[in-house]
Amino acid sequence: MERSYASRSSGELATAASGGGRPVKVIPLRHPPGGFGLVSSSSPPWWWAAVERARGMRPVEWAEAALPCVAWMRKYRWKEDLQADLAAGITVGVMLVPQAMSYAKLAGLHPIYGLYTGFVPLFVYAIFGSSRQLAVGPVALVSLLVSNVLGGIVNSSSELYTELAILLAFMVGILECLMGLLRLGWLIRFISHSVISGFTTASAIVIGLSQIKYFLGYNVTRSSKIIPLIESIIAGADQFSWPPFVMGSAFLVVLLTMKHLGKSDKRLRFLRASGPLTTVVLGTIFVKIFHPPAIPVVGEIPQGLPKFSIPRGFEHVLSLTPTAALITGVAILESVGIAKALAAKNGYELDSNKELFGLGIANICGSFFSSYPATGSFSRSAVNHESGAKTGLSGIIMGIIIGSALLFMTPLFTDIPQCALAAIVISAVTGLVDYEEAIFLWRIDKKDFFLWAITFITTLVFGIEIGVLVGVGFSLAFVILECCSSS
Repeated sequence: MERSYASRSSGELATAASGGGRPVKVIPLRHPPGGFGLVSSSSPPWWWAAVERARGMRPVEWAEAALPCVAWMRKYRWKEDLQADLAAGITVGVMLVPQAMSYAKLAGLHPIYGLYTGFVPLFVYAIFGSSRQLAVGPVALVSLLVSNVLGGIVNSSSELYTELAILLAFMVGILECLMGLLRLGWLIRFISHSVISGFTTASAIVIGLSQIKYFLGYNVTRSSKIIPLIESIIAGADQFSWPPFVMGSAFLVVLLTMKHLGKSDKRLRFLRASGPLTTVVLGTIFVKIFHPPAIPVVGEIPQGLPKFSIPRGFEHVLSLTPTAALITGVAILESVGIAKALAAKNGYELDSNKELFGLGIANICGSFFSSYPATGSFSRSAVNHESGAKTGLSGIIMGIIIGSALLFMTPLFTDIPQCALAAIVISAVTGLVDYEEAIFLWRIDKKDFFLWAITFITTLVFGIEIGVLVGVGFSLAFVILECCSSS
């Protein structure tokens, strides 16, 4: 029995991908050929069919299979596509610079590692990735996962913390490549959309609370559980400092206003992408003029491109494996889903297995240049699409913007207020809080609402890892029960 879980396409990407008002075409669940990895006795083994197909491939088809970028490079229309790719790449690149530093802070890393993560992986993904609009780099959810697991192993101020974050990128890349090569991309079909929505909504709340410390002016316990966060916020209330709170709140209002105006009026959509840069510029100017002692700033950021180095800390591989698997799962649920939606809107097919392999290669190569795990960004991909990106060249332009910032602009980042970076993170994750999905599911399908609610509650109370396991477990249990009842 085939089943399509109820889902209200309320996210901003769905709106962008559907052209603003038309509904997104939902592809129903289909089992992979031969069932769950099994091949019928009347059909040849999958590997034999693959060999036969490979024998009949022309050199150009071999090139496209190995390097997906060849597909769009062969048909590139310089007059029509170049201007659109340049505009999209510059727009999202400008948006990525402050976001990358903000997400690195969320991950417990120095801001420079966010810029590194937005550099090499973008070039590699443009070559090996099959999506032409997906914007890869550091994202809030993966940054929280990195902070959550590494904070329990080592102090964030130690060099080992950074080494393990880079090692995580290497491990995630290996897992993604293996899943792509083994053609396991179809596993996403067994995870209900309600589980994904409940998980991302709870994670967004946790991320927002974890950043509130930069507004309050005192430290808050690092945790992916809501109860310790709230207890820590209440316990330190006597240390409240109003200058960062006023500045951070003002920045957040500016960001949310520009974001709303950019989404509600196509003529003003540049405001949405320029919001983070505007906040950083205003904050830096204020600090340089008034030098307020109560406003913590980013501090010195190294200048120059990342140097090649082999990841270290391999003795911690076993303890990091569960987190690497979880981040890989997030890449499947988030990046592949976004990439498929954008591919459908832009009129080309996307192979989820090639997509996983492309993300994997990007993370592996990135780990040799000091980046932590990168994946597709919901907000930046939506902006990239809205800005008219046609091919992966827009991603290369983004990488050039980040490279230019690393080479020439890092001295200007010294006086960026930390509350400005926190406001950027909070503004970004507000789009992930999808309470309307829960209301929709309650009216349409109580079973899907239960999946949303149990995932949301367990993620908030018990942490991200437990929330994912419980949500996915219930989702698979429902699939098995339906298969049994229909047989």
